[in-house]
Amino acid sequence: MTVYFIGAGPGAPDLITVRGLKLIENCPVCLYAGSLVPEEIVQAAPSDALVKDTAPMHLDEIIEDIKEAHAAGKDVARVHSGDPAIYGATAEQMRRLDALEIDYEVVPGVPAFAGAAAKLATELTLPEIAQTVIITRTGMKASSMPEGEQLEVLGKSGATLAIHLSIRNLDYIKNSLEPYYGLDCPVVVAYRATWPDEKYIFTTLDKMKEDVRKEKITRTALILVGKVFGETQFRDSDLYNADYSHVLRNKGKKKQRKVAS
Repeated sequence: MTVYFIGAGPGAPDLITVRGLKLIENCPVCLYAGSLVPEEIVQAAPSDALVKDTAPMHLDEIIEDIKEAHAAGKDVARVHSGDPAIYGATAEQMRRLDALEIDYEVVPGVPAFAGAAAKLATELTLPEIAQTVIITRTGMKASSMPEGEQLEVLGKSGATLAIHLSIRNLDYIKNSLEPYYGLDCPVVVAYRATWPDEKYIFTTLDKMKEDVRKEKITRTALILVGKVFGETQFRDSDLYNADYSHVLRNKGKKKQRKVAS
């Protein structure tokens, strides 16, 4: 048997990959993070499948269910939100499976920051504005940040920031980023991006906390910070520049494609 760690995407049921959905449709066991994975996705599991919400379970209980499936020779769809590589708590599960010599594979998914950017119709990298995206979080009581990854350090880059798991840390975000981005820097707070009840707050570092409080958002939100948001005065890239040549296009020459009659 195999355990498939499947990224379900940011929320919209149709944003799961074809591969991920096919695995859910065929696995006799489906363990999913119910607090963040839409029920519509796991409803695709076989009618006789064991489908269990792991939100109220601890790690030992989840591994025990996988061990039982392994003993019965049943494949497991282990469904996580977004992409399993980002804040998915998958590494600790894989470490246990390695020790038990249980096979597993990872199926990528659409991460929350990509889902939010798509709904905003915003490119997170604009020529000469920002060419780097940093996916990060802030330290809280339960989990501190490794040395050198604090916002006071990352903010020096001026990159577009996708800050997860930090909606209760807005004062720290503002104070840490103000010296590098300025209080007027655009901020988008994406609440439950791509879900039916999604909400987007367009604000600034200065007004961020006030605006979030008005909307009473306290969880499940992504904070996007950067000068790319709302920017229209960026220069065109050279990718489609007629005066710029590269290996697939010679300068000043147009390649005609023959159309079959």
